[in-house]
Amino acid sequence: MTTTFTWAIANLERETADGFVYTAHYTVNATDGEAYSAGAYGSIGFERPEELIPFDNLTQEIVIEWVKEKLGEEQVEKVETALESQIDEKRAPTKASGTPW
Repeated sequence: MTTTFTWAIANLERETADGFVYTAHYTVNATDGEAYSAGAYGSIGFERPEELIPFDNLTQEIVIEWVKEKLGEEQVEKVETALESQIDEKRAPTKASGTPW
């Protein structure tokens, strides 16, 4: 089963004087195309760049690119692998609780 990952920006923190975004809060949702899903939430800080993109010109795609770049390819893969593992566990549980009666 193929897992689909959707990255999104939940919120941005910025300086009002010039619109510099110093923190992005992001979500990652994973779905298997059927009944199972898993999600993660994180925040990441940014250093001030030499050139600012005006805040009103930012798009979710631009900020997601910043988040993934700052996390690094290895960490992005770890997040997605962990979510995929959660879906796998839901699909075929290896643990359970309860009583036999």
